[in-house]
Amino acid sequence: MGARDTVHVILCIVAQFVIEREIPNAGALSEMQIREIALRSLDALSAMGPQMQWLHSYVTEDKVYCVYLAPDVESVREHARRAGIPADRISAVRRLIDPANLK
Repeated sequence: MGARDTVHVILCIVAQFVIEREIPNAGALSEMQIREIALRSLDALSAMGPQMQWLHSYVTEDKVYCVYLAPDVESVREHARRAGIPADRISAVRRLIDPANLK
């Protein structure tokens, strides 16, 4: 590259979101059922491009709480639509409190 060449850098600023998914009897789903849901999510993420990332999820009795990196709430909603899974409540993370950092 010469001195006159320019490099265009596209920055995609992402935020962290907690997604509450109401799934009746989620805690009783088999490993196969959980895997099928997770694979649908991964397929949707792959189709949407690298701007979104699934970090992890917590399964409770009737809900699944997922933590994602995404550019905005609409991207999270679109992912849920494509994956065919609910996104009943989407909350942007404003701050992370880590007990290890409080000492």
